[in-house]
Amino acid sequence: MPQTYLKSLVENPPLTALAPMQDVTNLWFMKVIADYGSPDYFFTEYFRVNETSRLNRNILASITENDTGRPVFAQMIGESIPDLVRTAKELCNYNIAGVDLNMGCPAPRIYRKNVGGGLLREPEKVNRILGELRQAVKDRPLTVKMRVGFENTDTFYEILDIINRHSIDLLSLHGRTVKDMYHGTVRYDLIADAVKLVNCPVLANGNINSAATALEVLSQTRAAGVMIGRWAIGNPWIFNQIRQALRSEPITPIPFVEVRKYIDRLWQTPNSANFPMQSRVGYLKMFLNYIALLVDAEGHFLRMMRQTKTDSELLNLCDRIFLVDNTRTLALAPYG
Repeated sequence: MPQTYLKSLVENPPLTALAPMQDVTNLWFMKVIADYGSPDYFFTEYFRVNETSRLNRNILASITENDTGRPVFAQMIGESIPDLVRTAKELCNYNIAGVDLNMGCPAPRIYRKNVGGGLLREPEKVNRILGELRQAVKDRPLTVKMRVGFENTDTFYEILDIINRHSIDLLSLHGRTVKDMYHGTVRYDLIADAVKLVNCPVLANGNINSAATALEVLSQTRAAGVMIGRWAIGNPWIFNQIRQALRSEPITPIPFVEVRKYIDRLWQTPNSANFPMQSRVGYLKMFLNYIALLVDAEGHFLRMMRQTKTDSELLNLCDRIFLVDNTRTLALAPYG
């Protein structure tokens, strides 16, 4: 099978990837991130796959209209084998880096349908899905994003065996269980085990919130790279900072005025004029929840931001925090 799409993962580790986050990592956000220092790989939001599904045109745009210069993996979520096979073949008609199966989404509304992280409860179903997908996806890499288990890690090593059985080309592994969601200890030791046991590169994922943490995780796990999600929302410069750290260079401080410009870009989302103002404010606050953790140790900005009601209140607060003192910079790691 051609390996050109993943050649750099094998020859030039460690590399970085932006974790797929539904309703966040769309084409627009990929372009925003690219302006601050692209990851080496992007993953799309998931294409929902079922009997009646068709390729979502908005998600497809993150492949067909992507001018960031970075490879993009097309992510699927589902459990119907014929429809996963059909969708994978359709996706291979596009310029994708590979087809990625989501076996890690921890949202209850997802895993209750036995998709995403719900699949980790059924290794035999995973075996059948990956077997059929491997037969269908021959001219692109077939990759998997998963967690270390559903409620516990009882099926972890069995699923790693299945990964090897079907010659998966890349494994992105979040070191928490599905039920952990985004809380609790990240099992980097299990990611290290996966690195030793699977026959493909592994991207370490889970609470990698700074360049320093990325280097620690890479050292501990020996992974081929790191995948970062929520902390790239709070700090879009993180991928560039990781590259600086890997070269043993000082990390360039990010002045608050640049953070304010980033917030402005987040506010000016495509079609934002069509959103109800309250929805638009709520959408920006979703991003600011992460930015705020890099602003002050006491959490003043976070509390004040959450108390704002209108767009003018919120944007005026951002002006007061980020434009008054030109000596302040974004923290290199979250406070607290």
